[in-house]
Amino acid sequence: MQKTIILLAGYPGTGKTFLAEMLLKSFPHMKLVSPDEFKEQNWDQFGFNNLEEKERLIRKSWKEYYAEIERLCHEQNSVISDYPFSNKQRETLKLLASHYHYQLVTIRLVAELDRLFERQKKRDLAEDRHLGHILTQYHKGMTVEREQADNLLSYENFLLRCTTRGYETFALGRLFEVDVTDFSKVDYSQLLAELATIIGTD
Repeated sequence: MQKTIILLAGYPGTGKTFLAEMLLKSFPHMKLVSPDEFKEQNWDQFGFNNLEEKERLIRKSWKEYYAEIERLCHEQNSVISDYPFSNKQRETLKLLASHYHYQLVTIRLVAELDRLFERQKKRDLAEDRHLGHILTQYHKGMTVEREQADNLLSYENFLLRCTTRGYETFALGRLFEVDVTDFSKVDYSQLLAELATIIGTD
């Protein structure tokens, strides 16, 4: 079995978490590491009173995320990671993979941006969405009407993120691009079969 880091990349709202869960069922030996989990843990532990404090915790979270990736690679675990990756993360991930002799696979999920904005909006308003993502001030236990959250993305800011951060061009290693504008038309079984040939089996 080839030591592998699978990066589930692409725009927000493309179903990366759903695909990550599917991959874990097909490749149960792999470990899932999500940057958002570190962010949410730090937000709950420390809280933040403004965007500067929030950003400081985000930087802390990225350091912890990379440390966890390195720990798993040191232990020779294969890894799945889901995030709208951009050039900000490219070099660090590339260096980690090279140092530990891992192959990189990128699954880049794309879709029509108007459709994605509606999905992102619905996701942000969902009860299981961590409030830290949509507030400029957060402490664990606080409640808020989600529609009134002060850091919800506007359509204009969503488009700006999607067109300036390189989500649609990010790739490391072998690339698979999947259009998820219509989830019902995605052939996940074919993707899983191709991944199995790359990763190998026990």
